[in-house]
Amino acid sequence: MTKEEKTKEIEKLAVALAGTTHFYLTDISKLTAINTSKLRRLYFKKNIRMQVVKNSLLKKAMEKTTGRDYKELMGAPLKGSTAVLFTEIGSEPAKIIKEFRKTNDRPILKAAFVEQAVYLGDNQIDVLAAIKSKNELIGDIISLLQSPARNVISALTNPERKFVNQ
Repeated sequence: MTKEEKTKEIEKLAVALAGTTHFYLTDISKLTAINTSKLRRLYFKKNIRMQVVKNSLLKKAMEKTTGRDYKELMGAPLKGSTAVLFTEIGSEPAKIIKEFRKTNDRPILKAAFVEQAVYLGDNQIDVLAAIKSKNELIGDIISLLQSPARNVISALTNPERKFVNQ
């Protein structure tokens, strides 16, 4: 790669990092071409973009991105083969990784940056998979708000039901 190509790649990565609030760093080495293709298709269906990167270029792109602190990601997570997953929904990559690993030993989660929080290590996969999306949280709040109204309406429309327990 020429210096000019590296500069362009760093710029592209910096723009991608600045344009997302969620990304994962994974290790997909040792996956066969067929399994890598299957994994890419699963990511594509969920609107997740996977990009294999050079660690040195990713580190420079992180340093170039302003307004975010990536210091924790610059050490151990940037060793070995790295694939970056850019996503709109913070928990989706973790769910796909968990499902995919039922039949494969990879990908391995190196780190994740979700909503300004850093998650380090593969042991964080269950925590990340359990994070609710913004739409799921809104749905939960609406359900909680509707619950008391449903109980009142149900009690009023069912005359056999007693209001006071005897």
